[in-house]
Amino acid sequence: MTDYIIETEGLSVYYGRHRGILNVDLRVESGEVFGFLGPNGAGKTTTQRVLMDIIRPTAGVALMFGKDCQKEGVKIRDRVGYLPGELSFYEDMKAGQFFEMYHSLQKNNSNAGYWRTLADRLDLDTSRRIRQYSRGNKQKVGVVTAFMNKPDLLILDEPTTGLDPLVQQTVMELVREANQAGATIFFSSHILPEVQAVCDRVGIIRDGQLVATEKVEDLTKQHFKRVRFNFAHTPPDTAFSFDGINSFNIEIK
Repeated sequence: MTDYIIETEGLSVYYGRHRGILNVDLRVESGEVFGFLGPNGAGKTTTQRVLMDIIRPTAGVALMFGKDCQKEGVKIRDRVGYLPGELSFYEDMKAGQFFEMYHSLQKNNSNAGYWRTLADRLDLDTSRRIRQYSRGNKQKVGVVTAFMNKPDLLILDEPTTGLDPLVQQTVMELVREANQAGATIFFSSHILPEVQAVCDRVGIIRDGQLVATEKVEDLTKQHFKRVRFNFAHTPPDTAFSFDGINSFNIEIK
């Protein structure tokens, strides 16, 4: 294994007989925004939970900052801001109280008050109790919590879920700004335009397996189209020899 911010090798998770992920090999370089793209249920959240040592892998190894995620998770998490896909807070606390508490627990707590700047940008009223918030406002609490200590690595699981379009744009701006300040971003999404907007490279996961890793500019050059032809008579094989077509199916009825 080499010096990457995130690196996994043969990472597999099974939930009983159900496969979560299988042989996922990831390499995320320092200072990049890496998109983790796939449909819901593809294995994005499972991979991130292994990285954060929320669940343990069935096989394989996961490293962050060159440290084993399962053996040195406490040290690793001091440098990580995490936005999970499923949020859970102290519902009776006011958001401002929650942020102050969270900040006090961090070893790197030199950014006192930065949460206020983030809350203002997201138009979040921090004087209200978290249980009074809508789904979108709870998502804002999660975004502020992930960004507020200016971590070296941000792991964001579907960060724009439940947010209105203007707030989504603000979150994307925060991602760019954090990256420009030196943070590495691991950005999970099932929305291709989001990934294209902020990411340098993209890993595509499907059915628990990493099927491709590409630069965003290479991904955007690929356009897939499906065309259906109906013929009165069966055409010769040479009729399907076209440039740029790598597969076709013939149905004879």
